[in-house]
Amino acid sequence: MQYPHYNPASDNRPLSDDELNDLDELLAALPADGTMNIEALDGYLAGLLLTPGRALADLPGQAWLPVIWGGDGEPEPAPFASGKQRKKAVMLVLRHLQSIATAWAQHPQGWEPIFSFADGEDETVEYADAEDWAAGFLMAVELAQDAWAPWFDAEATSTLLAPIAALGSADGALAEGSAEARDAASRQIPDAMLALWSIRQG
Repeated sequence: MQYPHYNPASDNRPLSDDELNDLDELLAALPADGTMNIEALDGYLAGLLLTPGRALADLPGQAWLPVIWGGDGEPEPAPFASGKQRKKAVMLVLRHLQSIATAWAQHPQGWEPIFSFADGEDETVEYADAEDWAAGFLMAVELAQDAWAPWFDAEATSTLLAPIAALGSADGALAEGSAEARDAASRQIPDAMLALWSIRQG
C-alpha cells in the first residue's frame, strides 16, 4: 500500500482541538492492535523528526505511517473502513507532523507536547504524565536504532533522553514511579526536545 512522503513544504496549519479529537477518536475506533493514541502519536512524530542523520522527507511514507495504526493488517484486512477514512487519517497526521517541525524551526518556545494531566489526591495539584508520549517517541527510535545509539551513549544527549527512557520503556526507571517523580520527568521533556532539535540542526 502506497503512502505519501513527508513534504517539508506541505500544509503546516496546526490541528485545531476539534481536529486533534477527531484524529484521536478515529485512531481509537480502528480494529487493529497497537494503534497509537494522540499522545503517543505526538511523541512518535517528534522522534521521527529528531532522528539523527536522517531527513524524514527521504523516508517512504509506508516505512513509518502504518506504525501509527499497528500496520496495514496484512494478511488481515486493512484497519480502515474505506480509502477516504485512511486518507483523512494520513492528511491529519502529516499536518500535525509539519506543524511540529514548523514550531521548532520558527517559534520553539511556543511548542508544547501533548501530555496527560491528572489531579493529585487532594485535587489541588495537577500532575503531568508523559508515559504514552515517551512510548511513542521510543517507537520512532526503534525504526532507526543504529542512528539513535550514539545519542543514547553520549553523555550530553543521553541526559536529555533520560526522562523519555525512564517513562516510556516497560522496564524504565519510572514505570512504577510516584506521581511526583513522573511529573518531574515529564516536565523536563519539552526543553530536552528543543535542545535535541538544536543539536540536530547543528
